[in-house]
Amino acid sequence: MTHPLSSGPPDRLTLPGPRQVGESFRAVLLDATRAADAATLAELREPNRRHEIHDRIEDQVEELLRCLTPHDPFGGRSRSRAVGDILGSRPDDYGKWAWYPWSGRLVHVLPEPAFRLVRTDRNRDKITREQQQGLLLRRIGVVGLSVGSSAALTCAMEGVGGAFRLADFDRLSLSNLNRLRAGVHDIGVEKSVLCARRMYELDPYLDIEIYRGGVTEETIEAFFGDGQDGRGLDLLIEECDTPWVKVAAREQARDRGVPVLMDTNDRGVLDIERFDLEPERPLFHGRTGAVTATDVRDLDRDAALRLLLDIVDESRLSSAMSDALPRVGRTLSSWPQLASGVMLGAALVTDAARRILLGEPLPSGRHSIDLEALVAAPAAVLSHGAGL
Repeated sequence: MTHPLSSGPPDRLTLPGPRQVGESFRAVLLDATRAADAATLAELREPNRRHEIHDRIEDQVEELLRCLTPHDPFGGRSRSRAVGDILGSRPDDYGKWAWYPWSGRLVHVLPEPAFRLVRTDRNRDKITREQQQGLLLRRIGVVGLSVGSSAALTCAMEGVGGAFRLADFDRLSLSNLNRLRAGVHDIGVEKSVLCARRMYELDPYLDIEIYRGGVTEETIEAFFGDGQDGRGLDLLIEECDTPWVKVAAREQARDRGVPVLMDTNDRGVLDIERFDLEPERPLFHGRTGAVTATDVRDLDRDAALRLLLDIVDESRLSSAMSDALPRVGRTLSSWPQLASGVMLGAALVTDAARRILLGEPLPSGRHSIDLEALVAAPAAVLSHGAGL
């Protein structure tokens, strides 16, 4: 990975060219009290260098005070005096400036601890502040960023994980917009880049690594391995369609004691595999026997589909999915997926990830939150049809 700003002379940072901007995915944090960053900020403020400067730091400081002492946020002072006491005589020097190269936005934000406290304050006390701080120390891997991108974004939004590794080899296409949070201007952007950008727009202090080629035999060790902090993944969210990746990722997770979550995006099925608690647990709850990644490396289309059906249990699929699968590649371009199902899956995965990372009891198993069954139409309506 390369930093969106490359190092120039010691007292200056060099702004990227158009190609670097197009490939950028990381928010650049600038500290106005540092000479090099101050020089970069001055250049970014030039009209030809940005689209928007967003400075609402006074509002953020006010919210910080309200979060810290809701009963008396200003301590008997006026709002302007209380905020001014925090910002000091040079408001630009307070906190950090987050520059987003892909959008040209320059945003003034609170210092990291204060930013994190305010951004997650509405989680209390479903998640306590102590729990939130612990969650932000965890690293989550996400493989497959169609369904997985919503899970990654929801985890980031809820503060479940402060570091992420995202892997996908694909680029956004128009048909992906039925379920991915993106716009027509994002068509052609790598899914890993797109997901990281959305997450950094939520929280510029995140630590995100991307694997543009997805998880391969050459990169899987690094994807699971220890980072600069000496720690690897704490949890894996696996949402890809490639048999080798599905099996190899679980082999790595089992070897390293990493729990795995998977949402199949049909009838709200959530899989939990607690390899952290059960180091000998069979992959996929034993549904594929003793199959290994080597066994599935070169499967043809029909064999790959058979394996995927074994994994998800064909008998539990919705009728729409069961009817669609034989027609994929013939009268259907791919299997059907809906935004509502993807968002439900993101919620299920995030809830399970939070509970696992907080040490709450959540055993391995397969669960179904089938909305059509849980929110069923009354029998009288079904018998008379929908012509109301």
